Amino acid sequence: MVGRLGDGAGRRLNGKCRLSVVAVARDGGSGGVGLVAVLQTYLRGPGAPGRGVARDDDMGWMVVVRETCYLCAVAAAVKLHVVIPVYNEQPTLLELVRRVREVKPPKGVTRRLVIIDDGSSDGTASIVRSLGDRPDVLVVLHERNRGKGAALRSGFKAALDDGADIVLIQDGDLEYWPEDHAAMLAPILDGRADVVIGTRFKGRTHRVLYYWHSVANIGITQLSNMLTNLNLSDIECCFKAFTREVAQRLEIREDRFGVEPELIAKVARMRLESEGGSRPVRIFETPISYAGRTYAEGKKIGWRDGVWAVWCIIRYNLLR
Repeated sequence: MVGRLGDGAGRRLNGKCRLSVVAVARDGGSGGVGLVAVLQTYLRGPGAPGRGVARDDDMGWMVVVRETCYLCAVAAAVKLHVVIPVYNEQPTLLELVRRVREVKPPKGVTRRLVIIDDGSSDGTASIVRSLGDRPDVLVVLHERNRGKGAALRSGFKAALDDGADIVLIQDGDLEYWPEDHAAMLAPILDGRADVVIGTRFKGRTHRVLYYWHSVANIGITQLSNMLTNLNLSDIECCFKAFTREVAQRLEIREDRFGVEPELIAKVARMRLESEGGSRPVRIFETPISYAGRTYAEGKKIGWRDGVWAVWCIIRYNLLR
C-alpha cells in the first residue's frame, strides 16, 4: 500500500508549500490517521522541514520527504489542465476530445481541457464554442491566426488562472495519443520530475513518414542539446508536461513553432526555490506513440519553421 501527500498536504501540516511527502506503508501499516500522526511528528521535529526519511517501526510506516509530489491521497485532488491549441482542425477536434475523455486521469487527479482556437477559418471556432458549454472545458478564442506559441501563451494563462497544478500540452490533431498522458504525468506525480518531455524516437509505435523531417528533428535536437547541456532526443515533440511552479515562470515569446526550442532553453536554465537556496529543474523524457500526418492530411509545419527553430535555439540559449 502506498499513500502520497502533495503540496496541499504539506501546507496543512506545517505551513510550508515547498514540501511534499511520500509515505509508504510497511508490514501491514496503520491507517490514514496513523499516517498523519507520523507526518506531523516528523515535520515538526528537529531539522524539519527538509528532505529525508523518517521511520516508525511500531506503526509500520516509512516516510520519505521529497520536494515535489503532486499525486495526493489526503489533500485535495491535483488539477490537471490539458492545453490544446487548434487551427483549422474541424475534421479531427471532436474525435480528439472524445479520445481524451475516454482515458481516465490518474487516481487523485481531476482534468480540465483548455482549448484555444487560433483564428481558424474552417468552422473549428464554432466547435470550440460549443465545447465551452461543458463543465470540464475552458475555451479561448483568437480573432486572428497568431501561431502555436501565441495559442500556448493564452492556454497557459487560462490554465494557471483556473488553478492548474500540472499543465500538459496536447495537439488538436490525431498525431498524439491521449493514452500516453499517464506516462507523461507519472514522473511528476511520483515526485521525480518538474518537467516531462515526450519523445517519438524511443521505443514506441510511430507511423513511418518523411525521412528528411526526422533528419531535421535530430539535427535541431542535437544543436539544442549542445547549448543546453541536456540529452533529450526530441525537443520538437508536442507532448510536454510542466508543474505549476515551472509553468508560471515560463514567459513565452515565440508566436509560432519556435516555441518548442524556446521552452526547452528556458526550462534548461530555470532554477526553482529549494531548501537552502535553489535547484535546477528536474527534466525527464518518456517515449510516446506518434501517428504523423502528411501535408495532404493537414500537416502545417514546413522547412521555414525548421530554419526558425535553429535561430530560436541560438537566441534563447546564447542571446537571452
